[in-house]
Amino acid sequence: MLWMKWKMVLDSLRGRRRRMPWSLWFLLLFAAGGLVLFIHQRDLSEMVQQQGPGVKLGSTPRQSRETLSTQDRERGKSDHLQDHPAAEGILSSPIPPMQFPHFEESRQTATPGSREQDIGALHVSKRHRKLLKTSPPVHQNNNSASSSSSSVSSSSSIFMGSFSPETWKKLSETLEVRRQLMKEMCAKYKSSISRTITRHHVKHLFVEDKYKLLYCQVPKAGCSNWKRTLMVLAGQAPNAQSIKHDTVHYGHHLKKLDSFDRQGIMHRLETYTKVMFVREPLERMVSAYRDKFENPNNYYHSLFGKPIISKYRVNPSWAALKTGSGVTFKEFVQYLLDVHRPVGMDIHWEQANQLCNPCLIGYDFIGKFENMEEESNFLLRLTGAPANLTLPSFKDRNPTDKRTSMQITQKYFTQVSTLERQRVYDFYYMDYLMFNYSKPFKDLY
Repeated sequence: MLWMKWKMVLDSLRGRRRRMPWSLWFLLLFAAGGLVLFIHQRDLSEMVQQQGPGVKLGSTPRQSRETLSTQDRERGKSDHLQDHPAAEGILSSPIPPMQFPHFEESRQTATPGSREQDIGALHVSKRHRKLLKTSPPVHQNNNSASSSSSSVSSSSSIFMGSFSPETWKKLSETLEVRRQLMKEMCAKYKSSISRTITRHHVKHLFVEDKYKLLYCQVPKAGCSNWKRTLMVLAGQAPNAQSIKHDTVHYGHHLKKLDSFDRQGIMHRLETYTKVMFVREPLERMVSAYRDKFENPNNYYHSLFGKPIISKYRVNPSWAALKTGSGVTFKEFVQYLLDVHRPVGMDIHWEQANQLCNPCLIGYDFIGKFENMEEESNFLLRLTGAPANLTLPSFKDRNPTDKRTSMQITQKYFTQVSTLERQRVYDFYYMDYLMFNYSKPFKDLY
């Protein structure tokens, strides 16, 4: 009897096992599918995080030091925090994102000479050496690579004029290092920008078709005299000294690259020598302020002076509000650093990398204002310009004013606070980085 009961229990259990597998298999398959989907989504998110700036969507060409700092922390977080234990506290800084300070691995010192760091043999700073190791490879198209190599290889056969072979070689090497450093900076910090060149990107480039030159104007970096030289090359004037300032800037004698159709733009970008000249950023900014606000200038006083005085001056006089004259350097700095400026930016104090877009337009020649005469005449010999043509050096606007030097620049910056000085440096930080200028003040970080 007992045996019969056990048999009945076992038979019932066998029957349940025969009925349960369908529901059990369904639950197991559902759970397994959910687990696979979860793992797949996690892997995708990790892939996106590892691929870096090249996959960012909606990013803009203008990068702040906050963005650069974040990228550096992601690339080497542990080393960075060991070197700079105070970095964690920077997130509470009152500085707006556009001027967020960036901690560097080495403190550069001011060099009052050319203020260009030693790049004679690619011996760059410790921070740049790390950058060169971690930067993605730069893939240069065949056209630009062949044009660059051909320009270097053919330079020895070009008439050197008054340049000795040693000077010619030194200038050639310096310019090549500047180009290479620019490529490294662009690969490091601008790899996420769109590679499509529009008319907006070339609106500051002037065209000289006879000698196949494209010149990007950077105001307060010798652009007036270079425009005079371009007019002489184009046969519009017998010499640069005879061309007045207003003729240069308002006579519309020079063609601009954005006036051509897309085919004409791209043809010239691919086949012409692309040139830009830069200047120590803070010195250039002070030069612009002195020119536009310390001298009579109805246009700038009306367009910029009035809103600047209205917003930043306490109890402005009626005359100051009416004329816009007398903007102080401190007021100008406040305007420059304000993320809600009462009036927009201007070409005279806009960052050089924003004017010329060097990461989109691979410049063949990056000259410096600090060595303007020698490097400009070197370029003229490279292009095969007439041997008697040299860059003029006269100053036709406010000729009685002394040229803005680093000593004058440092004097102007005593009128602002230490924090404001740091923020101005941060505002022009990409120019300092791309064009290899050292810090103008020792206490900057």
